[in-house]
Amino acid sequence: MTLPHDPETVAPESGSGRSPAGPGGAGSVPGRSPQGAERTAAALADPENRSAPEETPRRAPGPTEATAPGEATAPTEAPGTGPTPEPAKPAAGVRRGRKALWLTLALLTTLLLLALISAGTGAYRIPTADVLASAQYRLGLGGAPLDRVGESVLWNVRLPRVVLALLVGAGLGCAGALMQGVFGNPLAEPGVIGISAGAAVGAVAAIGLGLSFFGNWTITVCAFVAGLITVSSVYLLSRNGGKTEVVTLILTGIAVNAFAGALIGLLVFFADSGQVNQITFWQLGSLAQATWPKVLAVLPCAAAGLLAAPFYARRLDLLALGERPARHLGIDVERLRLALILVVALLTAAAVAVAGVITFIGLLVPHLLRMANGPGHRFLVPGSALAGAVVLVAGDLAARTLAQPAELPLGVLTALIGSPFFFWLLRRTRRKQGGWA
Repeated sequence: MTLPHDPETVAPESGSGRSPAGPGGAGSVPGRSPQGAERTAAALADPENRSAPEETPRRAPGPTEATAPGEATAPTEAPGTGPTPEPAKPAAGVRRGRKALWLTLALLTTLLLLALISAGTGAYRIPTADVLASAQYRLGLGGAPLDRVGESVLWNVRLPRVVLALLVGAGLGCAGALMQGVFGNPLAEPGVIGISAGAAVGAVAAIGLGLSFFGNWTITVCAFVAGLITVSSVYLLSRNGGKTEVVTLILTGIAVNAFAGALIGLLVFFADSGQVNQITFWQLGSLAQATWPKVLAVLPCAAAGLLAAPFYARRLDLLALGERPARHLGIDVERLRLALILVVALLTAAAVAVAGVITFIGLLVPHLLRMANGPGHRFLVPGSALAGAVVLVAGDLAARTLAQPAELPLGVLTALIGSPFFFWLLRRTRRKQGGWA
């Protein structure tokens, strides 16, 4: 007879979830045996030593497999075990900004070194250390003065010339950058399209006719008015269908230069011998007659133009997109062009009034900077002023030292260097555009 409560003989109930085998058997359920219950209780009581149960890694569903509703998809890689992301590279604008900063520092350093070298180089040699000592003495920062001849040569001959070269070079470089932005053409330059020659006509007329109604400002005012008339004529004649054409721009410049040369020749014909010498000075371009009164006469015009030019940099960038997009972005194109033409005429007239016709500075300098840092005008406009000052200070130093004891005309020297560059640039632009036709 079988006992009713014998566990060995009682059959399991269907769906009870219990296995007929004992604890630890093949069919045992973890946690149901006394040993499993003890281990589970111990793990729950000590969470610090509790470890996650090992699971078989799940494969992410493929493109044709669906995930059950409410079921989370396991990541293919555990967090932190994937490949290390590469560090982000600086944006193009950040890199260009850094390059602009380094270029500005390099230009400032070069300009300072050239100014010191130019102040001490010449027929009367002054060491750089003595130049610095004299400048410190004048500024009340110590140092020591030079002898009487050295002080006179340094402060009455050399430094006015260096400062004038700085102002003229900065004005011509900045005027070139502005003109290329206004015309939307990389070949625009005050000398190439005749503005320098037109301003020279005004200055030569003031000399040849003996005008003096504005005192020391007479030559500057006449050069400014003539330069303004010239740049306005070039602007109107070179536009066709709302655009400025390269060929028309260059041909207009050739015609203006020829007309200005004829007017200068006519003034030379009626001038006396003293006036002829002065007119020759304007035609060749030179800083040999630099004095502090001339520096003070040109300083207000050059400073006004150089300070006003950077404020138009953003609008020039928008104008580079085209006239119609610039108008849609809120730019008054005609007013902008008129304002910049006035600034260009002011800078060119200031340079021509004291140095004569010096060409190719406004063409060469902006192109070199554009190749180095791109076409953005926020750096291009002030950078062209700095680079123009560097080029003209170096050019004046070369003009004084290459043919000692004689002195080369500065305008002739810049034309000898700038003409081959302009020819290369013209061919390069033609090749990019596939011809002018």
